[in-house]
Amino acid sequence: MTAHPPRPEVTLENCASEPIHIPGLVQSHGALLAFDIQGTATHVSTNAHTLLGGTTPAPGEALVPAHFEALADVHELLQEAMDADPASDDGQAGSMEVSLNGRLFDLIVHRSGSMAIAEFELRPATRDEVTGFALKAHRAMDKLKRQTSIDALLALAVGAVRQLTGFDRVMAYRFRHDDSGEVAAEDRVPELEPFVGRRYPASDIPAQARRLYVINTLRLIADVRADPVAVTAASAALPPVDMSHCVLRSVSPIHIEYLRNMGVGASMSISIVINGRLWGMLACHHRTPHQVPYSVRMACDVLAQVLAANVQSLQARARAQRVAAAAALRSRLIEAVLHADDPVPALDAMAGPLAEAFDAQAVLIAQEARLHVHGDLARETGAAIVQWLARRAAAGDATDALLATHALAELPVDLAAACAPWCGLLALRFDDHAAGWLVLLRKEQIETIHWGGKPEKDYASGPLGPRLTPRGSFDVWKEIVRGTSEPWTTDQQELARQLRDELVRAGAARVAEMTRARTQLLAILGHDLRDPLQSIAMAAKVLERSTGDANTRIGLRIQSSSSRMARLIGQVLDASRLQTGDGLQLQPVPIDLARVLEDVIDEARTAYPGVTIAQTMPSSVPVLADPDRMAQLFANLISNARHHGTPGESVLVALSQDAGEVQFEVRNSAPPIAADLVPNLFSAFKRQAEPNVRNRTGLGLGLHIAQAIVRGHGGTLAYRHEAGQVVFTARFPLQSAPSAPA
Repeated sequence: MTAHPPRPEVTLENCASEPIHIPGLVQSHGALLAFDIQGTATHVSTNAHTLLGGTTPAPGEALVPAHFEALADVHELLQEAMDADPASDDGQAGSMEVSLNGRLFDLIVHRSGSMAIAEFELRPATRDEVTGFALKAHRAMDKLKRQTSIDALLALAVGAVRQLTGFDRVMAYRFRHDDSGEVAAEDRVPELEPFVGRRYPASDIPAQARRLYVINTLRLIADVRADPVAVTAASAALPPVDMSHCVLRSVSPIHIEYLRNMGVGASMSISIVINGRLWGMLACHHRTPHQVPYSVRMACDVLAQVLAANVQSLQARARAQRVAAAAALRSRLIEAVLHADDPVPALDAMAGPLAEAFDAQAVLIAQEARLHVHGDLARETGAAIVQWLARRAAAGDATDALLATHALAELPVDLAAACAPWCGLLALRFDDHAAGWLVLLRKEQIETIHWGGKPEKDYASGPLGPRLTPRGSFDVWKEIVRGTSEPWTTDQQELARQLRDELVRAGAARVAEMTRARTQLLAILGHDLRDPLQSIAMAAKVLERSTGDANTRIGLRIQSSSSRMARLIGQVLDASRLQTGDGLQLQPVPIDLARVLEDVIDEARTAYPGVTIAQTMPSSVPVLADPDRMAQLFANLISNARHHGTPGESVLVALSQDAGEVQFEVRNSAPPIAADLVPNLFSAFKRQAEPNVRNRTGLGLGLHIAQAIVRGHGGTLAYRHEAGQVVFTARFPLQSAPSAPA
């Protein structure tokens, strides 16, 4: 039994890799000859002698004056092409009208690499008819310049091209973001079915076909059913002729089959190229063979260039308006943020203009534990989106601080289920440290697409081997598309990046200004309040020593208040030194740490007799440390436990030493500290989850200063929660002798 070779895989690559620029064939309504720079005919179509007569050079024959009936204009045009600089070759063609063998031709000559290519195309119309076409083209171009919308431009263009060429149908395709094409305008004979609104998939125009549509903007197929004519090479060693710029280039069998399936006998396409990209196309169809004169086609090509220029101008004008509106929005937003102490309320107030600028239906603003929702988006959905963004950023999955998506399929499955029908997300992180996010959202755009035939093509093997066979039916194929929104445009994504950059800069400027103001305030408080506070304390002592119970009570009250103020000012001064980088001044001396801790506990028990403090410590812990700062460390941690512990529960204090290290631990019964507060637990002026009614006058500096004292002694301060207790543990070496400020 004979084994058959495996069948090659059939994919779009089979179609996309077809060498349509070197078919080796030309259409039958003309002849092609290629010459090298010495004037030798390297390639000649097999119909050249029949069409052009006996003076046509044969393959391999050198060009002589007698060729082409000794017409000097023909030889001169050929010589210009052979003398042209191949480095500057861009497919520009020279053309002229020529009569050979009793027939009228349009001669088109261009340079292609090392070859000069001459195409003789039969002229189907008289000179008078061509002159009339030129006048119509001029009037159409004049009308195009006066249109004020792209839809009006396309509607006028299809009518003008049909009037110029006589095709049964002229359609204006406009390509979308996914390269599918939609029929945006149409002019046709009444008996033909309308195609306006139908969409054709991107696969209908493979990549190499798109390339040719860009470099050769007009393409005529005069007779879909005509047999192509072979081009004979003078030598088998010669490469095939590159016909990218040829007007007679034969047609891909796949495209021929496509046109036959549509019932088309002739077609012409005119590219609308903007900024080097295929923006759209004017597609012309005729039910029977139909040849349009070269000069008329060139008039249509110029008309398409005028159309492209006007489309580009309208787009540029619209973009300029969007840029101006975006600049005004950025200016208002940044001004509001810079003048606000907090960016969230400023962004919150601008949610409406932001939604309008980005064509969004909902806006999320999140920072730390705050979440503001604008639109009919559920708050739970907004929270899920922000949490996913935070996890994604924390995991390092976000290579950019901007995320743009328009399909639920691009989101994790669980998030997509929670988000539906919100499919479009444009998220920018405006605060890296406080998890600040601005998210704009769009709902899904439920769209019924009227495809020109079923989008999926049928797989089959044809004369060229495995390839995609074009659709056999062009009846309307409806498809309902869900789970996607309108994509975010390039301009909208650029505006989001600009907003993000400016918000980050504004945030940095605000933080720097607040830091400077805070430092100045701390310095003023420490300097200007110390002297009057000392005077109050002295006056309190005088009152306390004077006779009379009332004076004694007043003195004790003043003494207590001034002592509390002194502690607060001491903390402010310490924080000021830490904020400015001066550090805490430490003066280590040999001390017994157990005695220092006993004194601090006695003071706390005296001041707060209702608080139970249980202690565990050895009889002596000799260390080299700053006694005042160690007392401050113990007092701050015990005070923190007293303020935040469960009322009625004991504060547990333990001091120990082991292997050259001292450990001080304070425990109090309390729930765990909120996870989002832990990273900034030892920061100055940190945000609290909620106000503490037992510490209304606290500044939140105790832990910050405690950590600085421990670090100044070469140790560490850590938090943990175990067995229902909040635990702070300080560790530092026994022989700590810092030489620089902490």
